Amino acid sequence: MGLLDGIPVTLKEFVATKGDPMPNGTAAVDLVPSPHDAPITERLREDGAVIFAKTTAPDYGMLSSGLSSFHALSRNPWDLTQNPGGSSAGASAAAAASYGPLHIGTDIGGSVRLPAGWTGLYGFKPSQGRIPLDNYYVGRCAGPMTRTVEDSAISMATLSRPDWRDGMGLPPNDFNWLDLDIDVKGMTIGLMMDSGCGLPLDEEVRDAVIAAAKLFEQAGAIVVPVEPVLTREMLDGLDKFWRARFWGTIGNMPDERKAKILPYIFKWAEGAASVTGVEAAHGFNQTLEMRKTCGALFSKVDAVLSPTNPVVSYPADWASPTNDPALPFEHICYTVPWNMSEQPAASINCGYSRSGMPIGLQIVGPRYDDMRVLKLSKVFENWTGGVKAWPEPPVA
Repeated sequence: MGLLDGIPVTLKEFVATKGDPMPNGTAAVDLVPSPHDAPITERLREDGAVIFAKTTAPDYGMLSSGLSSFHALSRNPWDLTQNPGGSSAGASAAAAASYGPLHIGTDIGGSVRLPAGWTGLYGFKPSQGRIPLDNYYVGRCAGPMTRTVEDSAISMATLSRPDWRDGMGLPPNDFNWLDLDIDVKGMTIGLMMDSGCGLPLDEEVRDAVIAAAKLFEQAGAIVVPVEPVLTREMLDGLDKFWRARFWGTIGNMPDERKAKILPYIFKWAEGAASVTGVEAAHGFNQTLEMRKTCGALFSKVDAVLSPTNPVVSYPADWASPTNDPALPFEHICYTVPWNMSEQPAASINCGYSRSGMPIGLQIVGPRYDDMRVLKLSKVFENWTGGVKAWPEPPVA
């Protein structure tokens, strides 16, 4: 039927499948069957993919964690005491634990790349609108999570076919998604080791990313240090806007339903109860400021390398690396700007910590140049050989 005929695929629960409810990771949602397939689901079915499971997410997708008030806890297959990241938590756990070759996640601040980085996967967030969504929004994308770059590239031919339901969707493309050859000689590649704010960078992450950048340099690329594109004002503004938007969704819920929301999420959202419309609008405007700084940087470089995650890992039952609802987004500072600027970005494994946990390298390309990110990812995978040994199931 198509390139994906017979290929087992999982979908993050936020991608609708007709007849199945979408709990959105929370016990507060009524389980009503979806009336139709999402565009992603339709494209996969058209090409013969076998959708065999939906994967879990935290409440409303608002955490980089496998913690949920509805689902059992998702854990990291590399170390079951550790977090798989999120919000595509079940997808990353499933991929790292051998539950099939292709897993579709969603990403508005890093929710494909962050968990991919923490579980050793290749996670690809394409340009905004490249994969059509019918719950489109500023910065929101979907993307494949796989063990190899080529598997993600293969899936893009199917996933990127247009659908009228996405008001931010891109025109049809005629890319050869498997044309992954590139010569990096002479390319100017920015190396961003400072995120501008948020959590400090773990030394082991820093060392792994610098070693990865040296491989590009050895292949003839001109690697130059670049300044961060994010500021404290931008991150705090986005936090305030997202709180206000979410509080607008749940603020009028009956108290008995509010009580079912994960306490961390509810406490975070409740902070917006006193946010004024002017403050929320100012917060939204910070997304445009991110777009400006990202655009300015890419007037000088052909691509950017950075850490995906600032920290090696954190406990499985934590809601975030800070585990503090007053500091919810300190870990997304390397990833979220590229959602707001609509640029393609990917996470690929670039090494391991002393404790054996994977470390992710983020590769970012110009707006709409998804192929550049895939090609740079593939050449890096060729140099390193990719992940050679995946987690094995626990011995009974």
